[in-house]
Amino acid sequence: MYGSDKGTDDLERTAFRIAEKKYKFYYDDTFKSSKKKKLPKQVDLSEVIDFKRILECYNHDGALPLGMNATQCDLDGPVFCLENRPGFYFIPGALSLEEQCQWIRESLTSFPQPPNRTNHNAIYGPIQDLFIAAKEKRVLVEANEISAFNVDSDIEPSVSTGNTHGWKFVEENTVSSRRTTCKSVPASVLLRKLRWSTLGLQFDWSKRSYDISLLHNKMPSALCQLAKRMAAAAMPAGEEFKPEAAIVNYFASGDSLGGHLDDMEADWSKPIVSMSLGCKAIFLLGGKSRQDPPVAMFLRSGDVVLMAGEARECFHGVPRIFIDVETDETSLLEKQFSNQDDLHFLEYIRTSRININIRQVF
Repeated sequence: MYGSDKGTDDLERTAFRIAEKKYKFYYDDTFKSSKKKKLPKQVDLSEVIDFKRILECYNHDGALPLGMNATQCDLDGPVFCLENRPGFYFIPGALSLEEQCQWIRESLTSFPQPPNRTNHNAIYGPIQDLFIAAKEKRVLVEANEISAFNVDSDIEPSVSTGNTHGWKFVEENTVSSRRTTCKSVPASVLLRKLRWSTLGLQFDWSKRSYDISLLHNKMPSALCQLAKRMAAAAMPAGEEFKPEAAIVNYFASGDSLGGHLDDMEADWSKPIVSMSLGCKAIFLLGGKSRQDPPVAMFLRSGDVVLMAGEARECFHGVPRIFIDVETDETSLLEKQFSNQDDLHFLEYIRTSRININIRQVF
């Protein structure tokens, strides 16, 4: 989704790629001719680090696995470090349930709003109120075909690409009642195909750099304060984290994030603050070469990861998220989203993961 992709030769044979394939989501093809529902292929998770269980043991008797340390910061729980990955910090359960729900809501309603950019901009331009449109079962139609749907053509389009062509949300039954074909896409499909949005200083993917000339809003104040508090464990003494940008990733069933480096910020001594929301995932933390065998660990909703210093030079990725019943761990979130007004958030997060990566750019 983002980050550099150095060393692309012979990727299939690198240690990192082998680990990605090991944990990636595949359907079991044992019964190819069977009409039974396809099931996920079983994966050996015995070598995946589980910081939730490590935290439980640590709180019980102070025990830690070999090669792992714990520090106490101005947080409710310990921060875990890996001795062979300096600059990497894991804070299990760092976000309360209320905070998780708050940032899930913001990630779906506020963060994709213009002038923030999303992966949809390249085709449709900036889209207004995508989540609301999906909730109302609306359909995005090309503006030059609006007159065919008996809607008010004077209404501003929901999307503006900066030229004479644009797109507008219309009622679903308006489109289905038309017998002619038209360029259209349901808002629910666009929501499910949302893969990233950018906050604060905008990242130009074509140039792989931050473009300060692009229109943008300041980072949300509440998110900044949260990031500063979480980043303290990884900050140089006497310095405070300054959130200037964020990339929000949206994962659906079967999605993955290939091994990459986050190397476009000026000062690697400052951490990237990575917050996980929704479905559980596997995170791979490799070394400075793709040939270095990566460490696998679970990421759960509410976990926070910090990567600073040497850890910024480590390849990392997310080969898998878990949505099947056997590994589902969203029950506490489901209780929080039990109100009628929250059902669309609940429907989304049951099969999705959101990752908010907050950065100090300069």
